[in-house]
Amino acid sequence: MTDPRRRVPRTDVLLAHPRLAEAERVLGRALVKAAVVAAQDRARAGEIEPEQVAEQAIAALPSSATSLRPVVNATGVVVHTNLGRAPLSQAALDAVATAGRSTDVEFDLATGRRARRGRGALAALAEAVPAAGGVHVVNNNAAALLLAALALAPGKEIVISRGELVEIGDGFRIPELLASTGARLREVGTTNRTSLRDYAAALGPDTGFVLKVHPSNFRVTGFTAEASVRELATLDAPLVVDIGSGLLAPHPVLPDEPDAATTLRDGADLVTASGDKLLGGPQAGLLLGSAELVERLRRHPAARALRVDKLTLAALEATLRGPEPPVARALVADLAELQRRADALAERIPGASVVPCRSAVGGGGAPGVELPSVAVSLPDALAEPLRTGTPSVVGRVEHGRCLLDLRTVGPDEDELLLAAVRACTS
Repeated sequence: MTDPRRRVPRTDVLLAHPRLAEAERVLGRALVKAAVVAAQDRARAGEIEPEQVAEQAIAALPSSATSLRPVVNATGVVVHTNLGRAPLSQAALDAVATAGRSTDVEFDLATGRRARRGRGALAALAEAVPAAGGVHVVNNNAAALLLAALALAPGKEIVISRGELVEIGDGFRIPELLASTGARLREVGTTNRTSLRDYAAALGPDTGFVLKVHPSNFRVTGFTAEASVRELATLDAPLVVDIGSGLLAPHPVLPDEPDAATTLRDGADLVTASGDKLLGGPQAGLLLGSAELVERLRRHPAARALRVDKLTLAALEATLRGPEPPVARALVADLAELQRRADALAERIPGASVVPCRSAVGGGGAPGVELPSVAVSLPDALAEPLRTGTPSVVGRVEHGRCLLDLRTVGPDEDELLLAAVRACTS
């Protein structure tokens, strides 16, 4: 009768606790009950007193119903794939919240009839790239290439340079992606040099299209040569160009990065790109080009399987029409302002110093491009507690120091950064 386990509150009693009942309304019953059961088990194991079960269950509740945790990106990698690539602008986040409800995504409120899905996002994309006769959006850039192969080269050949047989990450390779559609790859040239005549010699009745892929995640230097988009546009075959990183117009910081507008003006029939890299929007595959080709892709049966949802459409439209997204701001961040912010933070952190450093574009874009930046330097022992704390701050360790690169930290995150560091050092 004196066994303390008998004093452990019943599950139904705990779930009726006002704070746990409110948490169930926000988080759902399963998550709250899991926290309750875990606290009960701790009490039965003698780790906590039975009277502490309710407060321990409350303390263990997650902040939201998703397991994803917000992270302050202090790595200096502007488009960090492992951290979700482009962080959305506040306008895009607000648009996602709106789209989470019932919306007119495929409905005309004026007529009460069905309307073209995502017409606002498509119109915004067309306005952003006037050189495109038609535009379409699928769920990522790999899907855009897949759809192009399915629609334009079924059972035919895709002519591509050997130097552009790219692996895009996690073991996925462009050649295998294209071959999975039933198209055949006709490789031309060599790893380091491919000329216009290599492409011309490969064309024939079985040619579906010529594909040029921007090797956005690596560089080949030295004795190299490649055929330009303008040269390839003179060939008697459709030209599809994968520019990869999603730059829609030339950018002064990235003069060597291909962009959609220039590529189309140079003669490409179809351009594919990502929405969640240099554009700074949600994950999406952008298709821009000839109205006839884009329509063929849009009407292909596989287009239905590759379409984006209303959340993506809303975020994409807000990115294109709204204020400058975080990626765009980070690319052009003022070095003097970064220095000022770093100095202000270091003054409030014992043992911190300020050091110059180099940031990277990331996300498989602009390989080799380094952006001058400024970081708050801390002992490397803080890297792990910062990463696992709340809020989570991910920096990088160089030469025995943990660097918090402010190019990828928004000014509105400085106080979060400071609070995280103080929590680890107090």
